[in-house]
Parts: sequence; structure tokens; C-alpha cells
Amino acid sequence: MAKIKITQVKSAIDRPERQKLTLKALGLKKLNATKEVEATPQILGMVEKVQHLVKIEELA
Repeated sequence: MAKIKITQVKSAIDRPERQKLTLKALGLKKLNATKEVEATPQILGMVEKVQHLVKIEELA
């Protein structure tokens, strides 16, 4: 399966609790934190919910 690189680019302050928990589930704890994960349907769904807070890059 393809891998994606997720980087948190905006703060979770003043965001709904659900979005904060989604960032935590993705493994993003701080601003500019980066995580490489498999592009499963579950991960892509989580990324879609917080797309305004993260930057996504596809890895070869």
C-alpha cells in the first residue's frame, strides 16, 4: 500500500475536541510534527476530517 507523510501545520487550539483526538490518533502531538503512515481508508478518512490543519505528501 502507498505511504503518505502527514505534517501538522496549524494549531489544535480552539478546535473541537473531536479534531484534537483525530490529530492524536494520527500521531501528531505538536505543530510541525510529521508522521509517515500507510494510506489505508481509515487513515485517509481521518486526514480528510482535519485537512485544514495538516499538509499531506505522497511518498514514492
